[in-house]
Amino acid sequence: MKKKQIHNETAEKSAGELRGWFNKVISLFPALRVRNYQLYFSGQLISLTGTWLQTVAQGWLVLKLTNSAFLVGLVAAVSTTPSLFFSLFGGVIVDRFPKRKILFFTQSASMVLALALGTLTVLKIISVTEIAALAFLLGMVNAIDAPARQAFVIEMVGREALASAIALNSGIFNAARVIGPGVAGVLISLVGTGGTFIINGISYIAVITALIFIRVKEERPEGLHLRTLTAIKEGLWYSFSQPVIRTLLLFTAVTSIFGWSYISMLPVITQNIFHADAALLGHLYSSSGLGAVVAMILVSAFSGKIRSAWFILGGNAVFALSLILFTFTTNIAIALTLLFFSGLGLLSQFSMMNTTIQRLASDRVRGRVMAIYVLMFVGLSPLGNLEVGFFTERYGPEFAIRLGAITVFIFGILIYLNRKRIRKAHERYLSLSRETATFRS
Repeated sequence: MKKKQIHNETAEKSAGELRGWFNKVISLFPALRVRNYQLYFSGQLISLTGTWLQTVAQGWLVLKLTNSAFLVGLVAAVSTTPSLFFSLFGGVIVDRFPKRKILFFTQSASMVLALALGTLTVLKIISVTEIAALAFLLGMVNAIDAPARQAFVIEMVGREALASAIALNSGIFNAARVIGPGVAGVLISLVGTGGTFIINGISYIAVITALIFIRVKEERPEGLHLRTLTAIKEGLWYSFSQPVIRTLLLFTAVTSIFGWSYISMLPVITQNIFHADAALLGHLYSSSGLGAVVAMILVSAFSGKIRSAWFILGGNAVFALSLILFTFTTNIAIALTLLFFSGLGLLSQFSMMNTTIQRLASDRVRGRVMAIYVLMFVGLSPLGNLEVGFFTERYGPEFAIRLGAITVFIFGILIYLNRKRIRKAHERYLSLSRETATFRS
């Protein structure tokens, strides 16, 4: 009896310690205290890992069918082009309809497209034309899905836990980026590219199930009965007349074009500078992704204690300086360390810019504002790939990446030097907005 009592006390003590450890972890991530976000988080982690399976398998399939690096890049570009041309229209849709229902539709459509691609591949009736067509359709879906996902976050967690939720979203994406390619390599060898596409299609069930159980107030927005082009113009005018949002959107565009594009040159760096194979390339990607995951923890834990400007401008400086130093090293260990810090700085910057934009945006136009953010972040990335590819061809990858990093760093310095002017312009904007609202009432 005494032994049993001691055993029970030990078990209770262990359970208490486990609960205490769990509570400490949750305290770092306020968004995870919200039931809706817990469901969303787990569904997204599974689904985004599946998305990386498709990204890797799609490139591999195109290469096997054509043996053309150009066509691999072309199909990848086709999948992102709709974000450049249609995300603004997607933003109007997001402002007009309940976001949870929009996401249910877009995630279901993505699942159908993945299963269609998998089925055609398994049946061996697939060609580059069909792959490109399905990639374009998926890009069209993403043009609506991306702003909807961005705008839906605040409905789930509110403004207090917004920074934590956005940091966690970024962390999920980068955790999937670390896990997905490795899993894809194993699955392609086990079940082929077709089977990998089908597994990705099945992975959407996780996020669709989460959306079914998420409970938010679904009120159709009032007052948005404008024509589509007029609604887009209103979203653009609102975004670029608000000084802080305008500055952050331009900063997002500059970083997307000149900063984020270094990722596309890592295969060239691996082969021509380090004279290594795909194994090292995977380590380079993973190192950057691991830094981004650490940034997720820092932003989520300290966003309420440290001013957002420090995350944005400090993250920019860490990213740019790490990347500049990376272009001068031929030591693999140093290169991995520097890419870790570049990922940490880049995600700290982007997470807090996203959070600040969402906090400042009016609920009435949030979908359109986030569509413009997606346009700057994703839609302009092909321009960055063209820019870095152009300079790499002529001057080498080190010069191309260094030039982009210096550009991003200088833009950050300009914002720092003009921060007081931006703050005063924002205060004037708020004052005028209040006066206009009082006059109309």
